[in-house]
Amino acid sequence: MFEIMVNGTARRVDVEADTPLLWVLRDTLGMTGTKYGCGVAQCGACTVLIDGQATRSCQVPVESVGTAQVTTIEAIGADPVGGRVVAAWVKNEVPQCGYCQSGQVMAATALLKATPSPSAEDIASAMTNLCRCGTYNAIAAALADAQSAG
Repeated sequence: MFEIMVNGTARRVDVEADTPLLWVLRDTLGMTGTKYGCGVAQCGACTVLIDGQATRSCQVPVESVGTAQVTTIEAIGADPVGGRVVAAWVKNEVPQCGYCQSGQVMAATALLKATPSPSAEDIASAMTNLCRCGTYNAIAAALADAQSAG
């Protein structure tokens, strides 16, 4: 049994210690906004924030979360920066299939919270999630809008 903080609420989960956080969120807690993509932390569909850091949840064992604050896409709109990112995503009509977009939004939010005026290098370093639909230009435009709205 583990107690983890998810979106500001303590949640008790009865899972094995090595269960990936992704499956705890999706299967145990029913929070399906965080997506499974590759299972090896390469694609970024499973990105959540752990203490504000964009983290690929498919490779995080629940036992390692401890007292850290986990933020998922379900709560990102309540964060001032996250709300700006979501609004910019909508304004720029970023999603096509939408599958990767929760992870993209989480990565963009973490970037703008850590670096309110990121350089091109900062953006390239932080925005490494894959998008099969190729919405990278729309993502860049939305990121610029979210940055300027701050």
